[in-house]
Amino acid sequence: MLIRISSTKFVLEWITESLASLYGIEELIYSGRTKYQRVDILRTRDFGVVLLLDGLLQSSEEDEFIYHEILVHPAMVAHPKPRRVLIIGGGEGATAREVERYRDVEEIEMVDLDGELIEIVKKYLPWGREGFEDPRLRLVIAEGRGYLSKQPDGYYDVIIMDATDPSEESLAIQLYTREFYELAFRKLNDQGIIVTHAAPLLIKDAIVASVQKTIASVFPRTCIYASYVKSLEAMWSFVAGSKGVLPSDLRGHEVDRRIEERGVRGLRFYSGEVHDAILMLTKHYRRNFKPEGRIYSDEMFSKARDERDKTLNLPP
Repeated sequence: MLIRISSTKFVLEWITESLASLYGIEELIYSGRTKYQRVDILRTRDFGVVLLLDGLLQSSEEDEFIYHEILVHPAMVAHPKPRRVLIIGGGEGATAREVERYRDVEEIEMVDLDGELIEIVKKYLPWGREGFEDPRLRLVIAEGRGYLSKQPDGYYDVIIMDATDPSEESLAIQLYTREFYELAFRKLNDQGIIVTHAAPLLIKDAIVASVQKTIASVFPRTCIYASYVKSLEAMWSFVAGSKGVLPSDLRGHEVDRRIEERGVRGLRFYSGEVHDAILMLTKHYRRNFKPEGRIYSDEMFSKARDERDKTLNLPP
């Protein structure tokens, strides 16, 4: 929501029904709609250039690297030998950029529903171009769950979920259900890892608990970690599910060793020290906040999904 106070424009973004953030705009760089969502790219006073989808801030020039490094690297470092990586979502290109830092990765597939958004990102986001330039990247414009269902079982080493937030009205809610994680489980190999962002750890803790509980209903092992992201004004959480090793199994010295061995260069935030810190901090927060999660299923969201698909003319 754009509002004006005196001669200054602000974005008012509701985080919950009673909690909101407010930040000032210096310039409107782009505003329009794709087939699936409204897209705004703004220059702000506090966060630099920002990307908003349907009025919600997704990423900022100031600190996008924190979010994307924490999403990608714990799972990539934990896997013993990641060669084939699937990204679902990640339309701004930064998730692919982080995966591309691993010289031994052979195949990177990025599947995003909104091809129009990707073209907008390439044109207007200063950090949104680099990830699309690596020859290992295969970009597919498709719905992620449908695409994954057509791939060979046991094919991927790591699946990275960078879709929009898990909410009933979200385009991406079918990427957070037990049935989706069962599909992902089949498509991962014996040491496979899936990681997804979830929600603000302390503000929407019931959602975070539900995402973990849903993944845990399919994968034998899970863990949660979180890091503060200034532009998101929250401790943003990430949940990993694994058939083998988890990020939480590694200590900082092992993380640093693997980063060096795998030729990862250009990190601005993630390190062994940060790895230990985000796990320990999350553990202490969750000790005091223990919401009851629920297992998300397709059936829970079927009515909302059918109405959405009908509106967008998506196939069943």
